[in-house]
Amino acid sequence: MTVEALPCGWRRSDHGVMDGRPEQDPYIEHRRLLFATAYRMLGSVADAEDVLQDAWVAWSTADRDAVHHPKAYLVRTVTNLSLNRLTSARATRETYVGPWLPEPLLTSPDIATETELADTVSLAMMVVLETLSPVERAVFMLREVFGYSHAEIAETLGRPEPTVRQIAHRARRHVQARRPRFDADEARRRQVTARFMRACAGGDVNAVMELLAPDVTAWSDGGGKVTAARRPVHGVDHVARWIVGFLAKPALAGLTMEPAVINGELGLLATLDGHTVGALSFDLDGGHIANLRLQVNPDKLSGLTSVNGLV
Repeated sequence: MTVEALPCGWRRSDHGVMDGRPEQDPYIEHRRLLFATAYRMLGSVADAEDVLQDAWVAWSTADRDAVHHPKAYLVRTVTNLSLNRLTSARATRETYVGPWLPEPLLTSPDIATETELADTVSLAMMVVLETLSPVERAVFMLREVFGYSHAEIAETLGRPEPTVRQIAHRARRHVQARRPRFDADEARRRQVTARFMRACAGGDVNAVMELLAPDVTAWSDGGGKVTAARRPVHGVDHVARWIVGFLAKPALAGLTMEPAVINGELGLLATLDGHTVGALSFDLDGGHIANLRLQVNPDKLSGLTSVNGLV
């Protein structure tokens, strides 16, 4: 039987009739977990959705009688599909034009109140995860984010448990050494976001400079599709002039910015003529912006069109 592309979570009977009881399907039940797994593995909304479609094909053709633990089967499937995709994607990212940033994701405001959950999906953490090898990333995510045991991870990845323990220790030490340690005060973040938005909208370089930390760094991801800085920009003066100059381009006349919860943290969403054209996120250090990330690659903005559920 040919498997047709269906909306995620739906299944077609042998007679071609949609099953209208998706809540009974384990794929639907665990879809948020599966998406969260794929997204944290890949840093890409589009790739995560592709992995879920592939996982659905595998699930729809699986011998259900042989699947004793559907959740474990689905997580294992998604993890291994993500591993394969991430391994092949590394070569592509090595030739990427300019800095590569993870795809931003609109998240529910509720996630921002869950500090631990927001931290695991923050763009700052996603950037750190990019420095891990694909296997280290899988082990770290399954162990530290989702709380799987070493034995469960070993079974998922098809590796000996002692090896998984070593990988987990190495990955955890690597992340801890690079994990951002910045302000988590939401009231302060709201204040800085509002001030930064007003300063950028008014083209006020001095006002922007007042909000930046002395060692601030800015990254912009245009992927060669949109003009952006090919290298990170460092320092208060350079970053302030760069961001104000970028937003003042004639092609961006009429651009509006509004606060939005992006990857669990308050940031800014940029729209032009009713279309989302960018996302700006930042880290705070002592009430000042320490790291600033601007995502404007149009191929990487699909996660900004609707709120995505994550676990």
